Amino acid sequence: MKNKVFIIAELSANHNGNLEVAVETIRAAKRAGADAIKLQTYTADTITLDCDKEDFIIKGGTLWDGKTLYSLYKEAYTPWEWHEELFRVAKDEGLVCFSSPFDHTAVDFLEQFDVPAYKIASFEITDIPLIEYTARKGKPMIISTGIATYEDIQLAVDTCRGVGNNDITILKCTSAYPAPIEESNMIMMQQFAKDFDVKAGLSDHTLGITLPVVATVMGASVIEKHFILEKSIGGPDADFSIDEDEFTQMVKAVRGAEKAIGSVSYELTEKQKSSKQFTRSLYVSKNVNKGDVITKENVRSVRPGFGMHPKYLDEVMGKTFNFNLRKGEPLDWKHFN
Repeated sequence: MKNKVFIIAELSANHNGNLEVAVETIRAAKRAGADAIKLQTYTADTITLDCDKEDFIIKGGTLWDGKTLYSLYKEAYTPWEWHEELFRVAKDEGLVCFSSPFDHTAVDFLEQFDVPAYKIASFEITDIPLIEYTARKGKPMIISTGIATYEDIQLAVDTCRGVGNNDITILKCTSAYPAPIEESNMIMMQQFAKDFDVKAGLSDHTLGITLPVVATVMGASVIEKHFILEKSIGGPDADFSIDEDEFTQMVKAVRGAEKAIGSVSYELTEKQKSSKQFTRSLYVSKNVNKGDVITKENVRSVRPGFGMHPKYLDEVMGKTFNFNLRKGEPLDWKHFN
């Protein structure tokens, strides 16, 4: 993950309650070029209360306004009995598979699959007991920051380090679904790395693939994007997820951006060296005889670049030619004294 952006396809609720869809989505993520597939491990009962009081009804201009939290999560959750099959399919496809646990029981459940990392969702960044319990497992911690203040992030990072877990990646995230690109404020991703001495990346809820490319150029180590087999499947997260074709385009764009970034070096590539012929150099610009004086009429700085460096133009003025030379000869020190 140091030199290559780690690209995560977020399954979330995009199985729409169908195991076969979930399995095919994992296979599609592999075809699209993802490095990993990420699940979410919770039930409606582990994440909220079955309650229709005002506090538990979603509002605020979201895709889910009017639903209770319990009904949304009951619709969106990934059945725990599916996990074994999903981890198996991911392994067969050569994908890393891990999950976001939402309570202690989910962490305990996921441990049986020897998960390589844990993701803390944006809205769980203040659940310090969950972060501490998860970080104690000693796996890399990836934490989203959609609703987090500076103090929230610092406390989450300190909690991980307090139990000896220093493998922390903080993801810039805008918790709106979909998120307006003008609210992305991607400069904060770099600020996270600086302020908290962590790796940084992006959890993207915007439409399209622009933001992952921006994140790559800005030094992201991880990019997470919600992935759906086909938009027509529908479901709670469909409106801000991208399908196989678009995810494939995103991966190609990210990998292209990585190549474009390159490394700090003043060394010319072989192609650049071959293009040096199109630079300027000093050439004899009209026929001259031995004994003629070099003037601006008979020596000029022109393309191509096989003669002397143009910086010597003033220095050679007034010198005397040692040879008869034809127009188009590249000037050389031996030609004059």
